[in-house]
Amino acid sequence: MSSKRKLFEEMGAETPKAAAPKGGMIDQGRRGARGAVRVWLMILFALVVTMIAVGGLTRLTDSGLSITEWRPVTGALPPMSAEAWGLEFEKYKQIPEYTLQNAGMSLQEFKFIYWWEWGHRQLGRAIGLVWALGFLGFLVTRKIPPGWTGRLLILGALGGLQGAIGWWMVHSGLGGDRVDVASYRLATHLGLAFVILGLIAWDIFLLGREERALMQARRGREAKLFSMATGLMHFAFLQILLGALVAGIDAGRNYTDWPLMGGGVFPPTPFEIEPLWRNFFENDGLVQFMHRVAGYLLFIFGLIAWRRARRSPNAETRFRFNAVLAMLTLQMVLGIVTVLYGAALHFAILHQLGAVALWVLIIRARFGAQYPIFSSIRGTA
Repeated sequence: MSSKRKLFEEMGAETPKAAAPKGGMIDQGRRGARGAVRVWLMILFALVVTMIAVGGLTRLTDSGLSITEWRPVTGALPPMSAEAWGLEFEKYKQIPEYTLQNAGMSLQEFKFIYWWEWGHRQLGRAIGLVWALGFLGFLVTRKIPPGWTGRLLILGALGGLQGAIGWWMVHSGLGGDRVDVASYRLATHLGLAFVILGLIAWDIFLLGREERALMQARRGREAKLFSMATGLMHFAFLQILLGALVAGIDAGRNYTDWPLMGGGVFPPTPFEIEPLWRNFFENDGLVQFMHRVAGYLLFIFGLIAWRRARRSPNAETRFRFNAVLAMLTLQMVLGIVTVLYGAALHFAILHQLGAVALWVLIIRARFGAQYPIFSSIRGTA
């Protein structure tokens, strides 16, 4: 008995092994600085949303062509003297927007539109700086989670491309007989902004949950809902591009009746521009008509997706699609009000911000279908 007693005593005296880290080896190997990277992306997300709003106001105030040169570095400094202001004003006087639309503008009026565009470009520089400092900081300290370096680098590359497309857009309004930028270039510029915003949002959602939880949730992927949310996302993107075309030619300030257009279902002169294809980009009646019809169809598609989501066993998934339908309804109402008030500045910018909210909510619902949060029998997550 003594020997057995000794044996048990020795076993009990052994130092217990350390408990396995919560989350398992997968999370320990891949976590990195997920929380810090996520906060950094949230800052970028807020800046991009602000950029979209400022860009919309720049367009609505006809300020986008006030700076006629692209100087990524030296352009960060505004005119610092009366002579410098006079020089900038003289450059503006050489472009069609001044000669055909704003002839006789005072220096003070020019300064108003100049500061809008200068602030727009400064915000773009600030976003680039925040991305660069964050990315390099995480890279040098080796805090980027494995597999994320490429994803974060792509965001920076798209941001740089966005700056170049911005100048490509502005350049289209500096010559010829245009008093605004080309609408299709404006749509490209805004479309890329929404792509960047969507990628940032998706990354934020990914970093908000542990790798282990994501892998487990993926097994319960709601494939049909994910497919419908993907289609809804693409449809919403198309509607955003059509909205940019409307803004690019000020089509929202014409045909201010609803649900008719100029007293009819169809605008009176939808194909008056030659060649025919230009009407789909430059005819204010046809472009606004396409935007309206796409809005109706988007709402119907959203309603179908919502009805399908009601059958989801996961309360969180149902809630996310509820939010999409609610925002889709509000956005349609905002669109109608914007039309009725001739795209008044405050309604127009609310409508654009509504597009941002709807875009993010659709992506959030799509993410929820891809990585569902399971509910227990009692309905808790």
